[in-house]
Amino acid sequence: MELLAIFLAVLTVIVAISFYYEHPKAKIPPGFRQRLKIHIFHHLFNFVLGLAQLLDKVGITPEVSLLRIIMDGIPPLKEKHLFIKDLRFEKVEVRLYQPKTPTNGQRRGILYFHGGVGLFGSIRAYERTCRYLARNSNSVVVSVGYRLAPEHPYPSQFEDCLTATIHFLRTAQDYGVDPSRIIVCGDSSGGTLSAAVAQALVNRRDLPKLRAQILIYPFLQGVDFNLPSYQQNDGVPVLLRERTLTFGLKYLNEDLSLMPEILKGSHLPEDLQLKYQKWIHSDLIPPEFKTRGYKPSTKHPFSEEVYTRIKALIDTVFAPLIAEDSVIAQLPEAFILTCEYDVLRDDGVLYKKRLEDHGIKVTWCHLQQGFHGTIFLATYSRVVAFQSGNKGLEKIVDFLRLM
Repeated sequence: MELLAIFLAVLTVIVAISFYYEHPKAKIPPGFRQRLKIHIFHHLFNFVLGLAQLLDKVGITPEVSLLRIIMDGIPPLKEKHLFIKDLRFEKVEVRLYQPKTPTNGQRRGILYFHGGVGLFGSIRAYERTCRYLARNSNSVVVSVGYRLAPEHPYPSQFEDCLTATIHFLRTAQDYGVDPSRIIVCGDSSGGTLSAAVAQALVNRRDLPKLRAQILIYPFLQGVDFNLPSYQQNDGVPVLLRERTLTFGLKYLNEDLSLMPEILKGSHLPEDLQLKYQKWIHSDLIPPEFKTRGYKPSTKHPFSEEVYTRIKALIDTVFAPLIAEDSVIAQLPEAFILTCEYDVLRDDGVLYKKRLEDHGIKVTWCHLQQGFHGTIFLATYSRVVAFQSGNKGLEKIVDFLRLM
């Protein structure tokens, strides 16, 4: 027992030292208020990530295993106000949350797709979030436990979310839900999945239409990693610029050595660059989002090899922002949440513009003090939660109550 304690202590020191020197310090912008808390959160996350990588390298357990355990966290206490049941929608594991309070008529339904870059996250990890939404919006929430990469390669995650959504649309009344009041919702990569599912259903005439889509700081494009938000927030916890692409390539099971060329923008031929510039370009970002600094990126030569190997980066399931106009024009009403201190901020801003350009109603919540992950942390204790996350959750519930 004593030897084990010594081993763990030494391991901790090694990981801490290696991450201190190998990873850049957090670049917290001057305008961010809860600076000490975000610094602590940044170092804890880096430590866990470093330990996961070390355990993977020495062959003890895969990197994603420890990250999944940490993200799952400690389960919350028994819920008094909800009926909670584990089910299967076709072959997809789901957890259903139903308010115990009586209601006149049928409730709205929410399908929640969790974040985690398709690599980690789970029903258990988002237990608090789904309970909160069900209780505070008086909704039936279905948390979708889609399969994770790398064990289940992309696009298995999207296929599971689509399967669960179709099943719920068809059987909603069995759970006291009005089929015309079903909403897809997700954070981060779950926001990506929500957008992709909404797009996949626009031409389905055999199903009820989705009432709305809620996209919480979503990843929406793999075209340009040099937009203003990527430059301004490249070192802001927790989703650093290079970390975003690293996780994305791992999700797609692609070679990380391609990263430098992708970050430079060498992965797209000129014809596609011209096509996507209509929707993804710094000129489309409002001026107020450039005040913290922005330098137009230098154009680099196109690499046919890189393009051939990473075509999934411009698959609309992975990058819903580049869907055709004919699809965008048919999408349901949207709620989009963006955070000022998030590399993905401009993805949401650009998607908002695309939807509005086609007459789609968008409710936009921009958290001036927000950062990537703040909503996930909001349902934990005050020690962990940030003010921006609490505000964002309130805005989401306000939107839901109108649906």
